Amino acid sequence: MSIRPAFIIGFIFSTIIIATALFFQYGLNLEPCPLCIIERIVVITLAAIFLVGLLHNPKHSLVRRLYGQIVATASLAGIAVASRHAWLQNLPEDQRPACGEGLDYWVKTLPPNEVIEKIFQGTGDCAEVAWTFAGFNTPELALIIFSGFFLYGIKLLIKGH
Repeated sequence: MSIRPAFIIGFIFSTIIIATALFFQYGLNLEPCPLCIIERIVVITLAAIFLVGLLHNPKHSLVRRLYGQIVATASLAGIAVASRHAWLQNLPEDQRPACGEGLDYWVKTLPPNEVIEKIFQGTGDCAEVAWTFAGFNTPELALIIFSGFFLYGIKLLIKGH
């Protein structure tokens, strides 16, 4: 049995998520914060994994399970970032971090390890709730989506298809 349908579904879903994020940025003029950008990178990584799997179409169950492990691991990275982001947005107003220099400034002036540290500290931009759907803010929705990808990766890991 071909595993291609599983990879097609994952690729299409992750592509829709990136398209939605770009619509929010360019259609609704919602600028992404540093944590949003990291979440996008994780989704693009997932899309790439699904695309490679689709093109590879592994026949052996062990290789299929390896793809599941890779999807689950990448999803855990997304869960970690989205959890931190959701936590920042749910902090009381007086405990939220202040807005500071943007990601562009950090990349140009700081060494890579400090850029990563600053990204995960978050900024006032990361703590601002700019959009909600059904009572969930963007990082909470991302957390749900990454959890779904994680479960999908676990399904691939366990079943091999």
